[in-house]
Amino acid sequence: MTDSSVNFHDGAPRIPPRILCIGMPVRDLTFNVQAVPGRGQKFNADRFAQICGGNALNAAIGISRLGGKASLTGPMGDARETSSRFIFEDLAREGIDTSHLVHMPGLVTPISAIMMDPSGERTIISFRDPGLWKVSLPGADLLLRDCDAILIESRCAGFATGLCHEARNRGIPVVVDVDSTVSQREGLLTASSHLIFSDEALQSTAGISDDLKALKKIATLTSSFLAVTRGPKGTIWLDDKGEPQETPAFPVHTVDTLGAGDIFHGAFTLEFAGRADIKHALRFASAAAALKCTRFGGAFAAPQRAEVTELLSRA
Repeated sequence: MTDSSVNFHDGAPRIPPRILCIGMPVRDLTFNVQAVPGRGQKFNADRFAQICGGNALNAAIGISRLGGKASLTGPMGDARETSSRFIFEDLAREGIDTSHLVHMPGLVTPISAIMMDPSGERTIISFRDPGLWKVSLPGADLLLRDCDAILIESRCAGFATGLCHEARNRGIPVVVDVDSTVSQREGLLTASSHLIFSDEALQSTAGISDDLKALKKIATLTSSFLAVTRGPKGTIWLDDKGEPQETPAFPVHTVDTLGAGDIFHGAFTLEFAGRADIKHALRFASAAAALKCTRFGGAFAAPQRAEVTELLSRA
């Protein structure tokens, strides 16, 4: 059985909520192509853009656009790198607190090459310096001060699970963006309050190809709220009785899916931290992700709150 109670919401909410996003910022080189090249082929791109990305960073942009306060922590490469300066400048323009990011001398900030076809689907090649996993984050008292919720990339479990346990001890919700296979003994399964999987990550983690059966298997390992996002097929989740529920996706003309899942996670975390119930938070997140898919630019195409509200009112 999952735990989707509102115990985290006791007392008056602070407005706007402050969300601590934990992850690895990435420098994205994006190419729009008519088709993804095969082995040994060469193609010209129709469009090129250089943007900053990464799950937590994208979510932070979405949170800021939707009226929340976002701060970001995690490892970065050497402070003298072009990539580091590029990312910091973009985040400053979005009003995101970067004071808790950790520069690691001599290392390389993650970088991705992304190809998007005419349907908006993306193919990604990424490099993450192995030394980045050895980062030591700032202390819990500093990071959790005035924190209303944590949103963490599952890949960061190795250096942030302890912080998430401390957040839970302090009554702070911890939302995990699970977009890759995790061990069924992973500490974040118990250090979290909410686990939101991509369908591929859920199936590979559970070892089951059916999303609902996979969710129910993971529910035997954790008391966290469980959901799986399935793109245009919507979101399946388990209520507080362990029964399956569904939040449909909004039908839109998709041109760019890059960052859509991250905007979903950021929007959900922001709404839940702001006292919304699970059902509304998921619907709000679905609307925000749908609007992002109608525009090029990764997370920088994330919508403003008024746009999400307008889409929800029309629906």
